[in-house]
Amino acid sequence: MQMRTGLRAAAFMVASMTLGSAACAGEHLFDSGFDHRAEGPYSQADAARFLTQATFGPTLAEIERLRAIGYNSWLAEQAAAAPSLHRPYLEAQAAAGLNIYQNSRQEAWWLHALRGPDQLRQRVAFALSELLVVSDQGGAIEGYPIAMANYYDILVNNAFGNYRSLLEQVTLSPVMGHYLSMFKNRKPDPVLGIRPDENYAREIMQLFSVGLVQLNMDGSVVSAGGQPVPTYGQDTIRGFAHVFTGWNWANCPSNNWQWCPSGPVDWPDSGWDAYWLQPMAPMAAYHASEGSKQLLVYPGVALPGGVLAAGGSAQSDLQAALDNVFDHPNVAPFIARHLIKRLVSSNPSPAYVGRVASVFANNGLGTRGDLGATVRAVLMDPEARTLPTLDSHRGKLREPLLRLTQLWRALDASADDGRYREWNPEFSFAQGALRAPSVFNFFLPDYRPPGELANLGLDAPEFQITTDTTIASVAGALGAKVFWAWRGNPGSSSEDILVDLAPELPVAADPRRLVDRYDLLFMARTMSPFMFDTLVTYLATFPNTNDGRRSRVQNAVWLIQSSPEYAIER
Repeated sequence: MQMRTGLRAAAFMVASMTLGSAACAGEHLFDSGFDHRAEGPYSQADAARFLTQATFGPTLAEIERLRAIGYNSWLAEQAAAAPSLHRPYLEAQAAAGLNIYQNSRQEAWWLHALRGPDQLRQRVAFALSELLVVSDQGGAIEGYPIAMANYYDILVNNAFGNYRSLLEQVTLSPVMGHYLSMFKNRKPDPVLGIRPDENYAREIMQLFSVGLVQLNMDGSVVSAGGQPVPTYGQDTIRGFAHVFTGWNWANCPSNNWQWCPSGPVDWPDSGWDAYWLQPMAPMAAYHASEGSKQLLVYPGVALPGGVLAAGGSAQSDLQAALDNVFDHPNVAPFIARHLIKRLVSSNPSPAYVGRVASVFANNGLGTRGDLGATVRAVLMDPEARTLPTLDSHRGKLREPLLRLTQLWRALDASADDGRYREWNPEFSFAQGALRAPSVFNFFLPDYRPPGELANLGLDAPEFQITTDTTIASVAGALGAKVFWAWRGNPGSSSEDILVDLAPELPVAADPRRLVDRYDLLFMARTMSPFMFDTLVTYLATFPNTNDGRRSRVQNAVWLIQSSPEYAIER
């Protein structure tokens, strides 16, 4: 007990020193010949750290493979890999006669996060799902898992695409339309007391593109008279609300808004579910074409749109509004900061944000919004590729869900039938794919927990779901995954997701070698000497028998994943 207390105390001290900011904009992700310099990784630790940022967790095989081919070839391979899509998994289950609920969608997410060969695409799609949020916690879409899987596939397909195209596909998705009430949003009708819903108008600006205040290219806030300059006001919200009117199911006849075509509201009779999978279509009679519409403006920048003249169609107004949003100067630093925070650091330096934002603004070929180039800039920036010192205030708290994916990938977890029945991870891990409690995601991007981090002015978004309850539940759940759910345990069943401890047992004969193995796999060799030696000493107390070696493995993994040193990813 005294040994564990010392380990925890030292780890908390390291964790309190570590969290904070962080990486030179790179060339195009899809060009494997962009960089002829010696590129790395130069060590196993470099490779493991990169894979922690770019995948759902390193494996020993992938560490060695990355070292053999280098970053550039790995990125080129990932760009060329076919997308692992989620909707076909659900449709295959339906074709096999299974009932399809949201648990099937969670299974698909686990399968591709853990086994997908397109790891970078899947990791970026998850990051985008925490920006362009929809959630099955919203009643309007809860009952449509195949439609939600189709929405996730929009993120997967566009992870390396153009943000303007992604923004349009998200806007016209019936899933987003129902979640943020753009679906059947209609023009004003004073007689019926109807005015356009402002929900999507607000969120596409506040959460998906520009934020609440004007930003410089490096993400710093533009101020006037000591106060932040707002990005937009109520007139702009009202203008966008009028733009986003007149959109309904793709199959609705032009003379039928409410009944489509002749069944209950929102339920087309013939193959109604298919229309959840198609972009919404415009109905001119319900679009607010009358009157001008105020869009975004930015001093000194001629944004497209500005003020839309009366008479536009639903299609032309939508295109103009999306162009207006996409070309706003805030979008580049806004998206850059989000991707850096989700992949690398909670507190990116202004220079880091500026370099990545410049690639979003121009990928080197004159194209704005290239997410593939932007992702590469995030990952290959010198700040991202340089291990931060303990006093640099760089790094981030690991998301609970990513701790589990890292564990399962490192120890090759699977069920006998290849399914991943981890249906409700939010109960223990406070997260589940497309299962945020609101459109504001699981945590706010600029959240600062009270205390030392807030006093230092450091963002720590993931700490918003780090409560007394979740600290205990995450530690307990991770412990169960390794102490109970291991292949060969006679108490397990064929449907359980089981870690494979057999390859670990020979290594466990030497506690120092075992800790070194997990220091690499779980912490990219950032473990402090004190923590390393304490673990080695503790593991040596277990006998060097088959059962004792298994206990060494289980305790090593769980103690590492429960430690604050591990919790703060550097």
